[in-house]
Amino acid sequence: MATPIGNLGDMVPRALEVLQQADWVAAEDTRHSGRLLAHFNIDTPLLPYHDHSDAKQASRILDLLAGGADIALISDAGTPLISDPGYRLVRAARQAGVEIVPVPGPCAAIVALSAAGLPSDRFTFEGFPPAKPGQRRKLLEALTSEPRTLIFYEAPHRVLATLEDMAVIFGREREAVLARELTKTHETVIQATLAELVEMVRADANQQRGEIVLVVRGADADGADDTEQRRVLELLMAELPVKQAAALAAKITGGSKNQLYQLALTLKSR
Repeated sequence: MATPIGNLGDMVPRALEVLQQADWVAAEDTRHSGRLLAHFNIDTPLLPYHDHSDAKQASRILDLLAGGADIALISDAGTPLISDPGYRLVRAARQAGVEIVPVPGPCAAIVALSAAGLPSDRFTFEGFPPAKPGQRRKLLEALTSEPRTLIFYEAPHRVLATLEDMAVIFGREREAVLARELTKTHETVIQATLAELVEMVRADANQQRGEIVLVVRGADADGADDTEQRRVLELLMAELPVKQAAALAAKITGGSKNQLYQLALTLKSR
């Protein structure tokens, strides 16, 4: 069941009822969830559970369920399983014949999308990009021609590096939104190009704090042009120095020499 991502006023009445009536609450962080329950004067006992819990803990929960106990599964904030722990437990419980009842509520990805002003008829949630730069760039390159709006979570200490990679790989003019500390006191939603977001985040350390969602516009119908530029660039890089390959690729494809040069540096570092 979902819990607030920041503002406790977003706790829905049904969720409170479930927490009060459950026999146990399985929580990602019992200290964090203990404060949530205390705020609403709920004394239901807590069980620790996250996706790195050992099989013994999962078995204990499954045994309780088999014995008829009602257990509410929550994460630290938002909806469980959405880039949060729980799917292994839910899968095992379902396979054991346990009834799974979803209790909807806040989800940071959807909250960000609702405020982004980017196309929302089709979107894809990519969770947290890989922490290692090479793996992150490889993921972003695979999404270059994706037409759907892209939604990412990112850690505050990596957000600048991720935005820099996005600006190089998706293009500096690609529209995006940085949504930070949603529903909290310092909530910030900034819509700009990726290049502009890089400069804003680089200049303002406050934008590198808190919980962050990045929403990026999908590739335009002519996004195939970007793919062709990359293909030409990679062919030229096999025979020429980076700077020369980028300059020649720009002449052949009509692309930006600076952007292709930055892309060439990224490709070379893989």
